[in-house]
Amino acid sequence: MTTYEKNFTTAEYQRRIVKTRRAMDAAGLDAIVICDPSNMSWLTGYDGWSFYVYQGVVLTMEGEPVWWGRAMDALGARRTVFMENDDNIRGYDDTFVQNTEKHPMEELARLLCEFGLEKAKIGVEMDNYYYSATAHLKLLEGLPDAKVTDCSGLVNWQRAVKSEREIEYMQRAARIVEAMHETIREMAEPGMRKNDLIAEIYATGIRGADGYWGDYPAIVPMAPSGLDATAPHLTWDDRPMEVNEATFFEIAGAHRRYQCPQSRTLFLGEVPAKYRKAEKAVLNAIEAGLAQAKPGNQAQDIANAFNATLNKAGFEKDSRCGYAIGISYPPDWGERTISFRRGDTTILEPGMTFHFMPALWLDDGGLEITEPILITEDGHECFCNTPREIWVKK
Repeated sequence: MTTYEKNFTTAEYQRRIVKTRRAMDAAGLDAIVICDPSNMSWLTGYDGWSFYVYQGVVLTMEGEPVWWGRAMDALGARRTVFMENDDNIRGYDDTFVQNTEKHPMEELARLLCEFGLEKAKIGVEMDNYYYSATAHLKLLEGLPDAKVTDCSGLVNWQRAVKSEREIEYMQRAARIVEAMHETIREMAEPGMRKNDLIAEIYATGIRGADGYWGDYPAIVPMAPSGLDATAPHLTWDDRPMEVNEATFFEIAGAHRRYQCPQSRTLFLGEVPAKYRKAEKAVLNAIEAGLAQAKPGNQAQDIANAFNATLNKAGFEKDSRCGYAIGISYPPDWGERTISFRRGDTTILEPGMTFHFMPALWLDDGGLEITEPILITEDGHECFCNTPREIWVKK
């Protein structure tokens, strides 16, 4: 029985399951096995740092979903999932964990046969961080008469439009990331070791804001300086911050696993003219992109407007400039569905949430000024009120 405070009502989980079953029916699937922890949580409420071992949620066209995983983690499932029947929580013996002689997917195959799915059409998330090639081969060996097919993204796409409660959690996460950025503005200074600053950012993020606690972000803070900031995904070390260097901070507030990422750039010293030129170009391009962020438009409309404005100012960005966000676990806070880039014709709907990520990497540093946004009935809202500019400290 669930004893943990549920993040959502049982009715909301049931609505999600109905949506997912419609997608399953359209794909001709009898069942799905979901191993992505974000999708597992979205469907059942399960929340635990157990995704380093094999686990999953089995959903058929009838009845409640079934959580499956390591036996010791079944205790956490009982405390977090919405299902109250212990028969819907199944654990495998610990001898299957990291054992080259046998594999947990052998147990999952037996469980699926127990459910009468030995000849069923079963969807699995083949293009996913948490489902390995070996796992797939072992599952096929255990289900020789079933048709196992790829259903990567099936559940992710059902998550695109957020409920009121989901938006509320993201709004709380937005207050947290605002506080994290304020910590940066207050504490960063020449000579401060980067790891000391990151420690303060983490402390602020976990303490939370406005009375709401902070969860762990799905990505660690990325905070490269100087030439390191010409690359997008470097983290930190113990080097002191220096005058005449730009540092971008790509961080996220998180609450109940809902992520609100936002980036800002700090310059210690006098900002060079080329950075001011890039700042002006990016800010104008952001406004052009946001003008297209409204229901009925396509995802690519935002990217096309952003890039056209940026190109007129003499700058180019060859990567996407945004992506869907919501509930997430490491290693990524994106939903892996909608992207702001040319060719993505997804129609924007009220309740969709995105990280508008128009970052630029220059020859001697980086410039990140980004916004998490919500598509509303008549346009969009920015989740955060963080000043949209290069921050300067001398």
